[in-house]
Amino acid sequence: MNEITEIRSLMRDMGERARAAASVLSTSPPETKKAALLAAADAIMTDVAAIMEANGVDMEGGRAKGLSSAMLDRLLLDQGRIEAMAGGLRSIAEQDDPVGEVMAEWDRPTGLHIRRVRTPIGVIGVIFESRPNVTADAGALCLKAGNAVILRGGSEAAKSNAAIHAALVKGLKSAGLPEDSIQLVPTTDRAAVGEMLTMTDHIDVIVPRGGKGLVGRVQQDARVPVFAHLEGIVHIYIDRSADMEKARAVILNAKTRRTGICGAAECLLIDRAFYEGEGAPFINDLVSAGVEVRGDDELFSIRGVVPAGEDDWGREFLDMIIAARIVDGVDDAVVHIRKYGSNHTDCIIAEDDAVADTFFRNLDSAILMRNASTQFADGGEFGMGAEIGIATGKLHARGPVGAEQLTSFKYLVEGNGTVRA
Repeated sequence: MNEITEIRSLMRDMGERARAAASVLSTSPPETKKAALLAAADAIMTDVAAIMEANGVDMEGGRAKGLSSAMLDRLLLDQGRIEAMAGGLRSIAEQDDPVGEVMAEWDRPTGLHIRRVRTPIGVIGVIFESRPNVTADAGALCLKAGNAVILRGGSEAAKSNAAIHAALVKGLKSAGLPEDSIQLVPTTDRAAVGEMLTMTDHIDVIVPRGGKGLVGRVQQDARVPVFAHLEGIVHIYIDRSADMEKARAVILNAKTRRTGICGAAECLLIDRAFYEGEGAPFINDLVSAGVEVRGDDELFSIRGVVPAGEDDWGREFLDMIIAARIVDGVDDAVVHIRKYGSNHTDCIIAEDDAVADTFFRNLDSAILMRNASTQFADGGEFGMGAEIGIATGKLHARGPVGAEQLTSFKYLVEGNGTVRA
């Protein structure tokens, strides 16, 4: 048996076991799923030393591979991040169970009573890079929604993913749920990804979380439906009505808190009227913080700003770099974002309600914000406990994908010997 055949056999076996587990999860009581998640959170905290040791091996490997500082930050697990991971599981556990929720109900003149209720999707395939916390987040959210999940992480986080997955399995066993409910692909061979993308009999939807190359390949090759998580080409528009102190605080946080996440700001659009009246001290703040600001011809005169190239617009830097340019009001900002944005997250800083409304109405990003750091573009911050990713497509799921977004629905129709005329 050659290597490709072995991987195909491995993935098909995982798919069959996931499908069997999904049939159990679809009718599992909310209390059982909650118990599994709480036990998994406890296991993560019990296994902190083992998880950090595994992560240390991955970090050493990442440095040897020459990963950027931003990518190493994505990979890093410290005590605080592991505690946050466990906290996310507990938060998901305490949420209302979405399965069986009545979304709508109504009566028809024919005598029929109709209910639309949430139901699990079935088996979710999650393909992700770098961030090992996705193992916990995706596993927990899929379980909460009554789905089985097959996780395929990147090679750079293999040891960390395996250690976290082991804790999740402990939670499943503790609650008496099938261990196959959350499976981790044991090989880093890319052929496994190719198999997942064609497993229409075993996987109901694929969720890719990673760079443009990964998502592009998934969208191009997948025969399984995809919840797309594209680049976070995040814009902040500073309107002439902006409050300067709010602008300075929001922009610095949006760029520098964590540069390697998809909610990090990548481009500033400054209203000419604001710039001519107030200047742009927030650019000085960024330069002082060590950010390389790549500005257009007008901003290039600011000390520390370097000239922007055409390829700096519409670019996800994921680093201490940001592009900046002058625009002529909100309409010009909207034109720029429509051309260069990724429909992920965009923000306006403005005190004028009418301008903010124009910004909200004329852009179709999954998340639109006002006077708040784009670093809040996160399922945990939205009260979802965690997220699998930020979906930028327009069908089924948009924005942070939490447990509710990992359900479908069915119609329950009741009559009383009712027949159609």
